[in-house]
Amino acid sequence: MIRPCLNHLSFRLDRGARALGVVVEGPVPGTPFLGGPAMGGRPARTLAAGGYLEEEYWLSGTATRFDGPEPLPETGVVAVEPGAAAPYRTRLLVRRPADPGRCNGAVLVEWLNVTTGTDIAPVYSHAHRHLLRAGFAWVGVSAQRGGIEGVPGSGAPLPPLKAADPARYGHLDLPGDAFAFDIFSQAGLVARHGAAPLGVPAGRLIAVGESQSAHYLITYLNAIDPLARVFDGALVMGRAASSAPLSGGIDLANRPAEFYTRGVRIREDVRIPVLNLDSETDVLPRGSRHARQGDGERLRIWEIAGAAHGDSYMLVASGADRPGIDPAQLARLMAPTRRVLGMTLAAPINAGPQQHYITQAAIHHLDRWVRDGVAPPRAPRLRLDEGGAGFALDPFGNVLGGIRSPWVDVPTAVLSGLAARPDGLAGLFGATRPFDAAQLRGLYPGGLSTYLARFAAALDRVIAEGFILAADRDEILALAAAAFPLAEATPAR
Repeated sequence: MIRPCLNHLSFRLDRGARALGVVVEGPVPGTPFLGGPAMGGRPARTLAAGGYLEEEYWLSGTATRFDGPEPLPETGVVAVEPGAAAPYRTRLLVRRPADPGRCNGAVLVEWLNVTTGTDIAPVYSHAHRHLLRAGFAWVGVSAQRGGIEGVPGSGAPLPPLKAADPARYGHLDLPGDAFAFDIFSQAGLVARHGAAPLGVPAGRLIAVGESQSAHYLITYLNAIDPLARVFDGALVMGRAASSAPLSGGIDLANRPAEFYTRGVRIREDVRIPVLNLDSETDVLPRGSRHARQGDGERLRIWEIAGAAHGDSYMLVASGADRPGIDPAQLARLMAPTRRVLGMTLAAPINAGPQQHYITQAAIHHLDRWVRDGVAPPRAPRLRLDEGGAGFALDPFGNVLGGIRSPWVDVPTAVLSGLAARPDGLAGLFGATRPFDAAQLRGLYPGGLSTYLARFAAALDRVIAEGFILAADRDEILALAAAAFPLAEATPAR
């Protein structure tokens, strides 16, 4: 049986698309642009190794903004009304199995992140190895003006679409971020009907977004989803305290302190299963602790020990990570580094790979939750100190609580979500303080064999808890073996 997948979005000839009031054109010849070799960009070799295709489409129609209270209430419970409408023209980026028989029936629809002044796909970057392995289709949506036109004052190191390829993207036009919520809904409906030319029903639709996109997704879940009812589940990753205003006006360069201190929760009666995945950076400096809430019937909160909002896997290694990669090469790509996005930082950024592997487990559990009704495991929260303004730490300096992994329980470094300098983009990348050779000898007197035995035991515990997938076990052990000599002998770059 052919499973639902996004095989040629031929909507100009499809009644379902005309009923939606949208036009989808493509696939568009040529090479799509997505911000950088890491963070989801330039994926040809990785996609080919996984048996995947990449296609780009133009999406156009009329979008509606929604009017309601600003800021949103802390409970997340809000009623909105449709407001003004405006035309738009944007793009969809589609990555899908070349063989429709490999589709698993689930489509991830990612709200592309524009914080760097262009479109990037951080959720795809963290999880693409599992998506390709498990047969997911993925759609990236350019929902915000910043990715197309650029973000004034952001200090962005990457070009927006119109600057990256004026001939290809010069015709795109978005009326403003207040309309982004409806554009995202329409993109989801397009994905829902993506299987129509094959004559099979659409599969499971999971909305995903990280960082700024997570702020928009929270507002979407609280205010728009009760009306739109498009998606079947959602992954909210790397949120701050608050959520995007309905007006769409998040000032990237001058966010008020209130954005990081006034918590807006996900509404307790949220309609669809939601998994909220946060790092140490998100809990403290970005303030998601102010929006902490209990797990619910359709909500799980996961907080990752030793993880940063952005890390060396997402920023450096993900663009090269592919099926069959040499673990030694992956270890070298993930070695602690001060150089990222054209910047040289005061200290090495977070080099722990746990967020990558835990994100893959999160998507696996969320899809199963949507498909079979089996909820993800509940996770302990990161432990704060008595004043609540810092983390409770173990004797090495690693945080206590949260989702554990062998990188923090069998450490070769202090891995933190708190950057050496908390300002600007660099403040999102955390820090790594590698142990010196004497510390490593004291901790692991038998060298690599002692380290790997303890590491494997810790890894098996977290796999049994459900926070890392058994399918990743062999790769993780090979990566640990390859990285340990680097920890002994290689200084941070």
